Amino acid sequence: MNITFYKYQGTGNDFVMIDNRNLQFPKENTKLVAFLCDRRLGVGADGLILLENDPKSDFKMVYYNSDGNESTMCGNGGRCLVAFAQFLNVIKEKTSFVAIDGLHNATMKGDVVSLQMIDVTEIKEKPQALFLNTGSPHHVQMVENLSEFKVKKEGEKLRYGLYGETGSNINFVEAIKDNKFAVRTYERGVEDETLSCGTGVTAVAIAMHKTGKVKEKHVFIDVLGGKLEVAFNYENGIYRDVFLIGEAKQVFKGNISC
Repeated sequence: MNITFYKYQGTGNDFVMIDNRNLQFPKENTKLVAFLCDRRLGVGADGLILLENDPKSDFKMVYYNSDGNESTMCGNGGRCLVAFAQFLNVIKEKTSFVAIDGLHNATMKGDVVSLQMIDVTEIKEKPQALFLNTGSPHHVQMVENLSEFKVKKEGEKLRYGLYGETGSNINFVEAIKDNKFAVRTYERGVEDETLSCGTGVTAVAIAMHKTGKVKEKHVFIDVLGGKLEVAFNYENGIYRDVFLIGEAKQVFKGNISC
């Protein structure tokens, strides 16, 4: 099989993108997905995303973690898929598409994609942390000296020890100033730290507002791969109109025989 793919990145979170509107990609072949995401044997990526037709929206997003398994929503992946859809002339500047967690609206101006995330209605307290779902499950924990923090070691402990085999993504956070924070994330499915996590950054912004560490409804986040923003409204205990904002860029196009 010869596969044409595109590589995209959003603040360092990188993805193999495949136009699967003809449904030729073998979606149940988890070994193939894992191979394509392998950084030594394949293309290399944090995940693989298929763009497919959808009868009720502009397109459908099918997301796989780098371990080959289909997974929950990926915010940076969603932003990159919007950029990919525009490149393919599927959309122009505005779009609505369906993902595993429902319908998403998005706009694109230049390289910047603003992606609407799901509403957040429930936030649970954990020991020294908060837990919430922003399309994927996230643990949010404040730490000191984040630049030296052992994210993989401590994230792995929490991912399995506190949340079991199903697991959660683990975010470690340090305040920079007023409504700006630094975040490092251990991602389940990747089973390592990534340069950025869109649903994680979204979870952090909401958690910081929930705990009173930020008053404004527009939060700026520094990740290892760059800068992201999260804007939202808060009404009657529900976080609505949540938008993840940042750049998404095509890195290269290629063909690979499998």
